[in-house]
Amino acid sequence: MRIGRVFGIPIYLHSSWFIIFALITLSLATQFTHQHPSWSKEQHWALGIITSALFFASVVFHELSHSVVALRYKLPVSSITLFVFGGISSIEREPDNARQEFTVAIVGPISSIFLAGCFYLVSRSFHGDEMVKAACDWLWQINLMLGVFNLVPGFPLDGGRVLRAAAWGITGNFARATMIAANSGKAIAYLMILLGIWQAFNGNPFQGLWIAFIGWFLLSAARESFARVAVRNTLTGVVAADVMTHDIPTVARDISLDDYVHEVLRTGVLAHIVTGAGAPVGFITLNTVRSIPREEWHNTSVQALMLPADRMHSAKPDEPVMSVLERMQGEDLTQMPIISGGHITGMISRDAILRVLQTRLQVGHLAHQ
Repeated sequence: MRIGRVFGIPIYLHSSWFIIFALITLSLATQFTHQHPSWSKEQHWALGIITSALFFASVVFHELSHSVVALRYKLPVSSITLFVFGGISSIEREPDNARQEFTVAIVGPISSIFLAGCFYLVSRSFHGDEMVKAACDWLWQINLMLGVFNLVPGFPLDGGRVLRAAAWGITGNFARATMIAANSGKAIAYLMILLGIWQAFNGNPFQGLWIAFIGWFLLSAARESFARVAVRNTLTGVVAADVMTHDIPTVARDISLDDYVHEVLRTGVLAHIVTGAGAPVGFITLNTVRSIPREEWHNTSVQALMLPADRMHSAKPDEPVMSVLERMQGEDLTQMPIISGGHITGMISRDAILRVLQTRLQVGHLAHQ
């Protein structure tokens, strides 16, 4: 669910966010009930909701700090998403050097600690309303915890990225630095899982399971980060021209969606260049057709649904294939035209890239036997 845009970056709520928002609100309402029994039930719940919302606003502030610095280094940021474990900034590519990595990473914990200081000052200087003080007391503590926890040197936490920046600066090798940070992240994740299980069997099941669950999430993220670097290394030196096919599937713009689907079924090709008067005018995929009800296919032309040529995603022949793959994943595309000198010279598909990846991995494995 998209809830807004800040500095041009769209902010989304993942469906799992509603679970954690409800749990934190319930926890806060219960805490305020015990701490301030003289307040009404409505006050307990209202302050719980407001404080929970301010906490997630703090998480957005944390992620925005990463994103703004990334944009300053011309690293594209596609979105910020709040989900069950907090928030994540979708920065589309890795920093160019260790200094950029360090700056993008460290600004997150600094922003949370800054907010903790702000809420602390308000809680200590504001004496007119107990509810404001109670909310700020909780918010400065939770932001301080968030900032300190993110400094833990385990990838993909901010502290893990700081560790990767340090290792990158020392070794000069991005892949090796990522391996060091990812292994640190795995070790910390296993410790959290063990700690969570121990707490779950020693009288604190909810907190124990939650810690173990966060540990499991960190373990998965660390493995995924390392796998991404392994893929990047495997595809180093491969450009779009090495993978593209010169067979360019086309369809006329005036055919119906019904006829287009039959063409897809006949050929097995899921994306086509749309032509008019012999020239390319757009791009269409089977996924696009699925957005139209089946009963309207016969009366709807391809032209009505195609992506116009001036908005068409494309790649250049000399573009690194890893960059093409990342863009295709980000835009949820299965195929992309290759354009050189203003003309479409070929097509590249995600399946073709993955086949090249698989082949290079197998050859690399055989070479090390």
